Amino acid sequence: MASAPILLRAQLQGERTVVRVLMAHEMESGQRKDGDGRPIPAWHIQDVAVTLEGRPVLTLSFGPSVSKNPFLRFALRGGKAGDRVGVSWVDTRGERRSAEAVIA
Repeated sequence: MASAPILLRAQLQGERTVVRVLMAHEMESGQRKDGDGRPIPAWHIQDVAVTLEGRPVLTLSFGPSVSKNPFLRFALRGGKAGDRVGVSWVDTRGERRSAEAVIA
Protein backbone atom coordinates (compact mmCIF):
# COMPACT_ATOMS: atom_id res chain seq x y z
CA MET A 1 0.00 0.00 0.00
CA ALA A 2 1.73 3.19 -1.11
CA SER A 3 1.13 6.21 1.10
CA ALA A 4 -2.54 5.80 1.98
CA PRO A 5 -3.65 8.82 3.97
CA ILE A 6 -5.28 9.32 7.32
CA LEU A 7 -7.92 12.03 7.05
CA LEU A 8 -8.23 13.78 10.40
CA ARG A 9 -10.39 16.65 11.69
CA ALA A 10 -10.68 18.01 15.23
CA GLN A 11 -13.22 20.65 16.27
CA LEU A 12 -14.22 22.21 19.57
CA GLN A 13 -17.84 21.62 20.49
CA GLY A 14 -18.51 23.23 23.85
CA GLU A 15 -16.10 21.79 26.44
CA ARG A 16 -15.00 18.85 24.32
CA THR A 17 -13.04 18.24 21.15
CA VAL A 18 -14.74 16.03 18.58
CA VAL A 19 -12.25 14.09 16.47
CA ARG A 20 -13.07 12.36 13.17
CA VAL A 21 -10.58 9.96 11.61
CA LEU A 22 -10.77 8.07 8.30
CA MET A 23 -7.96 5.55 7.81
CA ALA A 24 -7.47 4.22 4.27
CA HIS A 25 -6.63 0.50 4.54
CA GLU A 26 -7.77 -2.71 2.84
CA MET A 27 -8.29 -4.57 6.17
CA GLU A 28 -8.11 -8.15 4.88
CA SER A 29 -9.48 -10.64 7.43
CA GLY A 30 -7.68 -13.73 6.10
CA GLN A 31 -11.04 -15.41 5.41
CA ARG A 32 -11.51 -14.42 1.75
CA LYS A 33 -10.09 -16.19 -1.29
CA ASP A 34 -8.67 -14.78 -4.50
CA GLY A 35 -9.92 -15.61 -8.01
CA ASP A 36 -7.93 -18.87 -8.03
CA GLY A 37 -9.36 -20.04 -4.71
CA ARG A 38 -6.23 -19.32 -2.65
CA PRO A 39 -6.70 -17.67 0.76
CA ILE A 40 -5.82 -13.97 0.92
CA PRO A 41 -3.53 -13.51 3.94
CA ALA A 42 -4.77 -11.44 6.88
CA TRP A 43 -3.59 -7.81 6.72
CA HIS A 44 -5.19 -5.24 8.95
CA ILE A 45 -4.51 -2.31 11.26
CA GLN A 46 -3.77 -3.68 14.70
CA ASP A 47 -2.74 -0.71 16.89
CA VAL A 48 -4.00 2.88 16.84
CA ALA A 49 -2.71 5.68 19.09
CA VAL A 50 -4.16 9.17 19.60
CA THR A 51 -2.25 12.06 21.18
CA LEU A 52 -3.22 15.55 22.31
CA GLU A 53 -0.28 17.98 22.31
CA GLY A 54 2.06 14.95 22.23
CA ARG A 55 0.49 13.24 25.27
CA PRO A 56 -1.23 9.87 24.74
CA VAL A 57 -5.00 10.09 25.27
CA LEU A 58 -6.35 6.97 23.55
CA THR A 59 -5.04 3.60 22.38
CA LEU A 60 -7.01 1.05 20.38
CA SER A 61 -6.42 -2.53 19.26
CA PHE A 62 -8.12 -3.61 16.04
CA GLY A 63 -8.66 -7.15 14.82
CA PRO A 64 -9.44 -8.71 11.45
CA SER A 65 -13.19 -8.06 11.70
CA VAL A 66 -12.90 -4.24 11.41
CA SER A 67 -14.20 -3.00 8.05
CA LYS A 68 -12.16 -1.64 5.15
CA ASN A 69 -11.19 2.05 5.56
CA PRO A 70 -12.16 2.33 9.25
CA PHE A 71 -13.82 5.54 10.44
CA LEU A 72 -13.61 6.69 14.06
CA ARG A 73 -15.43 9.51 15.80
CA PHE A 74 -14.79 10.28 19.44
CA ALA A 75 -14.68 13.19 21.89
CA LEU A 76 -11.80 14.35 24.09
CA ARG A 77 -11.77 16.70 27.06
CA GLY A 78 -9.02 19.18 27.71
CA GLY A 79 -8.28 20.36 24.17
CA LYS A 80 -8.40 23.98 23.11
CA ALA A 81 -8.29 25.79 19.79
CA GLY A 82 -4.80 25.58 18.30
CA ASP A 83 -3.81 22.35 20.11
CA ARG A 84 -2.57 19.47 17.97
CA VAL A 85 -4.25 16.07 17.80
CA GLY A 86 -2.20 13.22 16.35
CA VAL A 87 -3.28 9.76 15.15
CA SER A 88 -0.98 6.91 14.17
CA TRP A 89 -1.46 3.25 13.34
CA VAL A 90 0.57 0.08 12.74
CA ASP A 91 -0.71 -2.86 10.69
CA THR A 92 0.11 -6.57 10.72
CA ARG A 93 2.83 -6.07 8.08
CA GLY A 94 4.55 -3.41 10.19
CA GLU A 95 3.47 -0.54 7.95
CA ARG A 96 2.84 2.74 9.77
CA ARG A 97 0.87 5.89 9.07
CA SER A 98 0.34 9.04 11.07
CA ALA A 99 -1.36 12.42 10.76
CA GLU A 100 -1.86 15.56 12.83
CA ALA A 101 -4.56 18.20 12.88
CA VAL A 102 -4.98 21.49 14.69
CA ILE A 103 -8.14 21.83 16.75
CA ALA A 104 -10.41 24.38 15.07
